[in-house]
Amino acid sequence: MTAPVFVVDTVPGAGAYVLDGAEGRHAVSVKRLRPDEEVTLTDGAGNWAHAVVVAAEGKDRLSVRVTAAGSEPEPALRVTVVQALPKGDRGEVAVETMTETGVDAIVPWQAARCITQWKGERGAKSLAKWRGTAREAGKQSRRVRFPEVRDALSTKQVAALLAGADLAVVLHEDRDAASAALAAVELPAAGEIVLVVGPEGGVSPEELATFAEAGARPHRLGPSVLRTSTAGTVAAAVLLSRTPRWT
Repeated sequence: MTAPVFVVDTVPGAGAYVLDGAEGRHAVSVKRLRPDEEVTLTDGAGNWAHAVVVAAEGKDRLSVRVTAAGSEPEPALRVTVVQALPKGDRGEVAVETMTETGVDAIVPWQAARCITQWKGERGAKSLAKWRGTAREAGKQSRRVRFPEVRDALSTKQVAALLAGADLAVVLHEDRDAASAALAAVELPAAGEIVLVVGPEGGVSPEELATFAEAGARPHRLGPSVLRTSTAGTVAAAVLLSRTPRWT
């Protein structure tokens, strides 16, 4: 079994280290780690340290010995998913599964047909939930570089993001509107792919036109219609399976 991952502010170098606070409590009281078991420490930004447990101290302190440390480089080809705001907790589901799949950045999008509205305090709380979910899913999936969950963008701002991408794609379920299959799209060797996932009501014609002006073409995933909370995960898997990151 792979070593569990714990998040630290600064990744330590070789030698003794004490994991405390919430992460130390989780390691001692939940994971119940014992001497000689292995752990990975990360700052979520690509820096990591492998360590061996020395002893549990109380209920929230784990003494470890760092045996190796390093940094995972940025991937040559990054995948960013622009996710329209789903209803209920489906946003956290989308963030969780996209993080596990390997997405590099997630951008909340207030699309025209979104029922959910991120405004004021509610918007701030929802964004914090998405970011917390990405952190926990990053740990669970043993990542040391967690996806960035950015501030919510408007359609105009999303168009600007698409204009700067090396490959810009809008997922669409209508074969007439999206004759090209995502599985057959030509991938750049490096740079950034930006995928747009619309809301349950679909991307509006006006939004499609705006994104087309920015260079984004509509593509279909397959014969079935997926929920907005699963489409980004499936699309990312289709693309990542064709890159060195998976092969």
